[in-house]
Amino acid sequence: MRVLIGGGSGFVGRELTRLLRDKGHEVTVISRQPGPGKITWGELESRGLPPCDGAVNLAGENLMNPLRWWNESYKKDLFSSRIDTTKALSQAIAASQSPPHSWVLVSGVACYKPSLTAEYTEDSEWTPFDFLSQLVKEWEEAALLPENVANNTKQVVIRSGVVLGRDGGAMKQMLLPFWLGLGGTLGSGTQPFPWIHVSDLAGIIAGSLEPPADPPSTSPQVYNGVAPALNTNYEFTKELGRILRRPTIFPVPGFVMSALMGSERATVLTEGQKVVPNRTLESGFQYKYPDLTSALKQIVEN
Repeated sequence: MRVLIGGGSGFVGRELTRLLRDKGHEVTVISRQPGPGKITWGELESRGLPPCDGAVNLAGENLMNPLRWWNESYKKDLFSSRIDTTKALSQAIAASQSPPHSWVLVSGVACYKPSLTAEYTEDSEWTPFDFLSQLVKEWEEAALLPENVANNTKQVVIRSGVVLGRDGGAMKQMLLPFWLGLGGTLGSGTQPFPWIHVSDLAGIIAGSLEPPADPPSTSPQVYNGVAPALNTNYEFTKELGRILRRPTIFPVPGFVMSALMGSERATVLTEGQKVVPNRTLESGFQYKYPDLTSALKQIVEN
């Protein structure tokens, strides 16, 4: 299988590329920088879609970039880096003489309204209620293919939780303070913490790229890209401290998070959603790291 990955040089993209190549697939990365096994976004727009059996978009400015202040310019970049790249790929697929059999977008669980009690499955109804949920709405809309193309190309949306892994994402920033004994709960700690190990997210994407067994539906198939364990921020904090053998006695109040990160961005960590991967489990996907203990041990001990 030939797979085209937008944002393939990022944290999740590197893991997915490794997994696909290990399975014997050929991977081309769409990147801002040219290089072997890569095309640029400019080349995609000028030359059209290269021959491929599956396409994925993972591109997007890092929401938790500690070097960016939360302001209008950064928010604009968060939108354009996701929506413009997704549109570029979906338009290239729609214009292709031989479109791929599968087209996968990885978005986020920020579409679901934070709640201590509500549980969200892939079938849960939702409407935008804040900046990030509006971003998810426009992002997913940008991926939609015209009906004549969608009749032959399977469309998949994977809504990812916080991605945990050693090489990047949230853990990269968390490990140092925890190692120093400065870890603690964020906000109240009671908020749900939807998460997934990067290997499992790559596995769900790889499974979604397989050719459809039946003629595809013209609307996207949605999967919640989260682990089946429902954990709170407190449980995550205590388990990471236990595995590192470090105390976790320095809680960070919500108002401090808002001051440091900007209130709209801080909500990702201080509020959360109980997200259940019903369809992911029904598809037969086998998680390598279904619980926090196995996921955190793999990250910390490797």
